[in-house]
Amino acid sequence: MKILRIDSRCDGVAGAINSLREKLSIRGNIVSESGRQRTIEIFGEPLTPQQIVEQICFDIRKRGLTALLDYSKRIDRAELTADTLRVSREELAAAHAAAESSFLDCIRRIASNIREFQTAIRLHDVRIERVGGYLCERYRPLRRVGICVPGGAAAYPSTVLMTAVPAQVAGVPEIAVMAPPTPFGAYNNDMLATCHELGITEVYRMGGAQGVAAFTYGINDGERAIVKPVDKIVGPGNLFVALAKKFVYGETDIDSIAGPSEVVVVVDSSTRADFTAYDLLAQAEHAPGASILIGWDASVLDGMVEELDKRCGEVSRGELARRSLEEFGAVILTRDADEACAITDLIAPEHLHIATQNASELADKISCAGAIFLGNFTPVALGDYAAGPSHVLPTSGTARFASGLTCNDFLRGNSIISFEQSGLDNLANDVECLATKEGLTAHRESVKVRRTKN
Repeated sequence: MKILRIDSRCDGVAGAINSLREKLSIRGNIVSESGRQRTIEIFGEPLTPQQIVEQICFDIRKRGLTALLDYSKRIDRAELTADTLRVSREELAAAHAAAESSFLDCIRRIASNIREFQTAIRLHDVRIERVGGYLCERYRPLRRVGICVPGGAAAYPSTVLMTAVPAQVAGVPEIAVMAPPTPFGAYNNDMLATCHELGITEVYRMGGAQGVAAFTYGINDGERAIVKPVDKIVGPGNLFVALAKKFVYGETDIDSIAGPSEVVVVVDSSTRADFTAYDLLAQAEHAPGASILIGWDASVLDGMVEELDKRCGEVSRGELARRSLEEFGAVILTRDADEACAITDLIAPEHLHIATQNASELADKISCAGAIFLGNFTPVALGDYAAGPSHVLPTSGTARFASGLTCNDFLRGNSIISFEQSGLDNLANDVECLATKEGLTAHRESVKVRRTKN
């Protein structure tokens, strides 16, 4: 396997990591030849992905339903109308009725796991007593949220669970789901059955930048609201979804601007090579997906790569994963465990699997990761599907400052301040002093006029 090998003792690790990150960036300027030809076919000129997104968003804001249906036809090759854009309640119920009972049982167990975890971490109102008054931090749920569910290469009922359940725990009253009009998207029975099981009745056959724009600006048909605008858009998607979320941020809120999936696996002599091979393949099979192996024993790393090469032939997307590993993967040999932790922090990966003997000890040395998985028996797939925390996580190094999606992302905090006369008198001198320094005399006088001595 021709995977990139980096030796920290002689290579510029930071430069190599930045080079890998650049390949998977969401700047939107790199287009394959097939993508370029498809763009010309749809738009009549070789636009960059960023230009495509801007054109779609401006067009949908201006022309609404006509533009949305037009882009669905041109991009997704879907013939939709104002009446078929939304999946009906009958279709959702039929999908649920047709679903295997074992699948629905699985969905219920996972939803319960997510609900338990999210409920435990949910923010609660706080009140602090002060002289002559009190302060509060109050949390209220967003009124309406839009969820993006991918549906290009595979169906993702897991994404419905990992986004909708946290929103429900927060208390969001209106949850709308969008999925592309494809067999893996809004025409997929398992995805629709999951929505119905969770009580989601608003599902739209739309995807890509046009779906993000529709959620942002709303879609009307005369006086009838076809798609109501949302307060926040969450969930993963392709490059066009990521760029569209970036473009509309400010008019609506978003969770993150996510790039392709990624994992860093830290190993030592206690790590099972067959376990690790599948851990790396699990991200690479997203194609593109970045899989990075880090360790301080060259013979261990060599054995892992040998095992990885062998296991590629045992999974259905093996060749796709192999190409992804060779283009976006890396094996990094470090001087010791401390340097492995420092390099991992530099990468700030979406998923970090520390599959070493002293995994929890190493985890304490690492600050920047979306989700951390400890030990040989905690593969990333547990978090992706069933454990409880959401699988919507920061990518492309943004774990330096961003966190994974939780129920708290669907809450708004309001500070409440309440003082009686004595409380105002207690703070008045400090307010008047600072307001005078800043030259904001009306601020000063608004307090001064209320003082007891006046």
